[in-house]
Amino acid sequence: MTDRLSAQLEFLKCADRLKSVNRANFLLNQSRPENAAEHSWQLALWALVMHPFASEQVSINRVIRMLLLHDLVEIIVGDHPIHLQTDWQAVERSEQAAAAELFGLLPDDQRLECLTLWQEFEADETPDAKFAKYLDRCQPMFQVLCASNSMPEHRAIVEENLSSGRAAYLKTEFPQAFEAARCLLENNSPADTPFSARLPFLAESDKLKSVYRASRLLNGERFENSAEHSWHIMLYAWILSEHAAPDVSNDRVLQMLLLHDIVEIDAGDHPIHGQVDHEAQEAAENAAAERLFGLLPDDQKSAFLSLWREFEAAESSDAQFAKAIDRFQAPVGNLETDGGSWKDYDVTYAQIEQRVGIPVNKGAPGLWAWLQPQLGTYFSAAVDI
Repeated sequence: MTDRLSAQLEFLKCADRLKSVNRANFLLNQSRPENAAEHSWQLALWALVMHPFASEQVSINRVIRMLLLHDLVEIIVGDHPIHLQTDWQAVERSEQAAAAELFGLLPDDQRLECLTLWQEFEADETPDAKFAKYLDRCQPMFQVLCASNSMPEHRAIVEENLSSGRAAYLKTEFPQAFEAARCLLENNSPADTPFSARLPFLAESDKLKSVYRASRLLNGERFENSAEHSWHIMLYAWILSEHAAPDVSNDRVLQMLLLHDIVEIDAGDHPIHGQVDHEAQEAAENAAAERLFGLLPDDQKSAFLSLWREFEAAESSDAQFAKAIDRFQAPVGNLETDGGSWKDYDVTYAQIEQRVGIPVNKGAPGLWAWLQPQLGTYFSAAVDI
């Protein structure tokens, strides 16, 4: 392994810890607190869906990257709910130190890129950062307001936030969002606006946080869900983008990976090493894509469906790299956790070569060149045991 790839993977494995940082917000179904990784995924989805509301000066792809990174410091400093009495200057100092530590795991060029982007978000001065902050103010409120049985104390926090807190400025900065929140807070249906037309899809997307995969978190405490998985492989695709073919657009790859598992809300997760009726799975996923993306305005439905189908077909260079990353992340985790899901499914090296090796080698041969000997060492040792 090169020193550069070693540093990149160390950062990406460290990022897994964000999945264990709980926030004050609960999922829409009120089953548990939301964690910071799945929150980051949903914020990136908000950015893509709410792109029409951004000014011409905003680069939505930079906004998506900001939101992928924005909460990573919570791995070290934890989450700080806005409604609690807090020394925010002390938090800022702690977060700056955490950012330097976390991004310092990366090679110098990527350390500077990520740290600079994170600091831009925190400063909230550029058009990209301002739009990212609007979304970061909106998503937690609508997660409360779109729930059918949200907790009274959570609604009270939203009321205060809209009236005099951090979200009050949305009244002038993002009025359609502000008015929709006000209506929902008063138990009224919001006016039919381009903003409110997108809320059903975003509310439905929350269900992806309750779809669990065969892979475990690196700390072994539980199975990973598909929302936090989508966030993590977007980070993988970004950090490992130098392993893509020269004609690959990493912006499109990130958007594909942002959307790729949404169909699992209806169709469920199907582990690649499990017994699956592929024809039935394909039919279920196509129906799910039609229903879920059909919750959006027609132009976005068409664009998102097209991007999802391109990923599934895996014929374009962009889709092949996205597929490679989607296959690469789980083996990295399994190597870190003494086999993980390979033990659960009694996986052989030959199966890995077929189901992982072919797509990874096609889309990112440099990553397969690293992974293959690691797999050989692991499975040789497993056979000896």
